[in-house]
Amino acid sequence: MSGAAVLAGLGTFVPPRVVTNDQLSLTLDTSDEWIRTRTGITQRHWVDPGTATGDLAVEAGRRALTAAGSDAVDLVVLATTTPDHPCPATAPEVAARLGLPHVAAFDLAAVCSGFVYALATAAGAIAARTATRVLVIGAETYSTILDPEDRTTSVIFGDGAGAVVLRAGEPEEPGALLAHDLGSDGSLKDLITVPGGGSRLPPTAAEKPGPRPADSYFQMQGRPVFRHAVTRMAASSQAVLDRAGWSADSVARFVGHQANVRILHAVADQLGMARDRVVVNLDRVGNTSAASIPLALAHAATEGLLAPGEKVLLSAFGGGVTWGSTALVWPDIPVG
Repeated sequence: MSGAAVLAGLGTFVPPRVVTNDQLSLTLDTSDEWIRTRTGITQRHWVDPGTATGDLAVEAGRRALTAAGSDAVDLVVLATTTPDHPCPATAPEVAARLGLPHVAAFDLAAVCSGFVYALATAAGAIAARTATRVLVIGAETYSTILDPEDRTTSVIFGDGAGAVVLRAGEPEEPGALLAHDLGSDGSLKDLITVPGGGSRLPPTAAEKPGPRPADSYFQMQGRPVFRHAVTRMAASSQAVLDRAGWSADSVARFVGHQANVRILHAVADQLGMARDRVVVNLDRVGNTSAASIPLALAHAATEGLLAPGEKVLLSAFGGGVTWGSTALVWPDIPVG
């Protein structure tokens, strides 16, 4: 085998609790119309108290393994911004709960670009023959880090998990990851951030009684994020198209990070791609950060929007800031 990474199985999970725009309007200065017109979101799923990111990751991972027809992998990579604990990483426990107690496992933090970064990382492990089968998971519980009084973030994000199994194969096979592009710009780190809780601003306030400190919540500067997301996703997507030798017209589906429908359409416009090729499921699940691309892929596959043999372009932008894209030909695989 040449060491190409080939998509072998896909699984997803969202918590059962649905939170509608109308429900949020009861406690926030917002409305269903305001949220829909600015984001395209109508509802999102949030975990109940006591449910953690690792719980969602385990369920999505189990479904992906079942879809792939094997529970044997050499590596587990978990992309997340909301780990169960600051230390240790969540991935080793997820692996153990999946019956994979001795495999390599680690977390990857690239915020909303996390799943694309994890795909490239897993593909590199397969190319280096460090692994022959890799479980890649994107899982988030953003509801646990949102300021309940901030309508600019609380209305956008949802919880969920998506996972894929990659196996070693040939680049000519359907499902092979054909090209990657990754990038970052740390000078823009303050655009998307949770300021507190790290070594820069330790969580000493959490030990004191009283309200949760504001620096422990997720914060985002919406307008510049929109601008940079469109620019970076479009440029990264074009770089991947060039490396794959594809034209934008040849791509059947653009599956971008599900942050905002206006961002997705703007990226398609810059690429010269018809908007009807853009996969959108954020209206049902919101922005699920690292989980958004696998959730969107599963939606497209189960709704008949993806057919085996079609060219698919993935792209994302997230905190850091980070961005990345991947190209593949869709395989004939089950979705769990």
